[in-house]
Amino acid sequence: MSTPTGGNAPEGPGWWRAELNLGHIRAAAERLETIGVHTPLQRNTRLSARYGAEVYVKREDLQAVRSYKIRGAYTFVSSLPGDRLRAGVVCASAGNHAQGVAWTCRALGVHGVVFLPRRTPKQKVARIRSVGGDLVDVRFAGETFDDAAVAAAEQAERTGATIVPAFDHPTTVAGQGTVALEVVDQLGEPPDVLVVPVGGGGLIAGMAACLDGLGAPTVVVGVQPQGAPAMVRSVAAGHPVTIDISDDFVDGAVVRTPGRLSVAVTKELVDHLVVVPEGQVCTELLDLYQEDGIVAEPAGALAVAGLEDLVDRIGGRTVVCVLSGGNNDVARYDEIIERSLVHRGLKHYFIVQFPQLPGALRHFLDDCLGPSDDITLFEYIKKNSREFGPALVGIELADRGDLPPFLDRVGRSGLQVDPVAPGSAVFRFLI
Repeated sequence: MSTPTGGNAPEGPGWWRAELNLGHIRAAAERLETIGVHTPLQRNTRLSARYGAEVYVKREDLQAVRSYKIRGAYTFVSSLPGDRLRAGVVCASAGNHAQGVAWTCRALGVHGVVFLPRRTPKQKVARIRSVGGDLVDVRFAGETFDDAAVAAAEQAERTGATIVPAFDHPTTVAGQGTVALEVVDQLGEPPDVLVVPVGGGGLIAGMAACLDGLGAPTVVVGVQPQGAPAMVRSVAAGHPVTIDISDDFVDGAVVRTPGRLSVAVTKELVDHLVVVPEGQVCTELLDLYQEDGIVAEPAGALAVAGLEDLVDRIGGRTVVCVLSGGNNDVARYDEIIERSLVHRGLKHYFIVQFPQLPGALRHFLDDCLGPSDDITLFEYIKKNSREFGPALVGIELADRGDLPPFLDRVGRSGLQVDPVAPGSAVFRFLI
């Protein structure tokens, strides 16, 4: 789904320019020079051939904390006066911002407390503790970034520590915007199209403001996961709105309420917002790993996954995708593979009513399965007091075109076979 953006923020167009402009972003770049955050811009042969464009990937996954978040965190904390630094800092994060804050605390000798949603992947939690060392305390609060943000605000109120905003502050956003300065410098000119993952909106706001300040004609596209389209809905409303999260798989981009500043900049400067299903992100995660040797996290693969929805707009053009992070937990790959198979139409689940007669299963195998179809799940409990017993069956196909013949054979078999609908309680249990 593609949603055009544009229009006026509630305060009037351009109100944010006094707080966030090219001068602020250049100042952030100078501050960041002391810690070396430059990352490669790599032409991707696979993506270029697939989309008929010159596709480059900005490798922010190669940062010291494996994401671009170090830019905003260091820019913000290092600009604080000494008395505020002595009082310490606190932040809320889905994982990557916390790593940036933890790294900054250790580099500057500042005490910090980070609050994470309880469902933050273990790999990110371990990295935060490793990066921050004894200077950073890790705590958990709620199920979403917004829950963690409430806990962080309460901590700041109690202790006098300074909150390090993940995205809704001009200093943080200016730090994130330095990614665009690097891209233009590395290409030698602005790209024709820039594709950016979007959660709270700090990265896309900073990069869009930078390109706007440079007078670049770049088309800026934001990509959000289908289960958490907070920016899409906020831009449509003209102000930040709070949404319910239907799928938190792309944890680095799951935000219920985007920032006031980022919504205003996105509404004015971002040309399109694209929403992609989580299964599409998983497919791209696997392609990045298997074809390109890149370990991306779900949010990191968002921009590249979004190219599928931009194919008619990018042919023959220079396209830059921001690969925003590489903090992926290897334990998640089983789920990534499963979601990808379902998205590509290769994995399906059914409830099969088997007659409680000898040979019923053999009948299903012989008469319903094709030569390349594979049973990947079979859950059945015999009920002696019933004529029929339900079984949960998972089928993996070699090609998505094999589904209609399978369903045709099922229809002629005389068995009652009901698909498990995506989005149903049983389906969510399986995935």
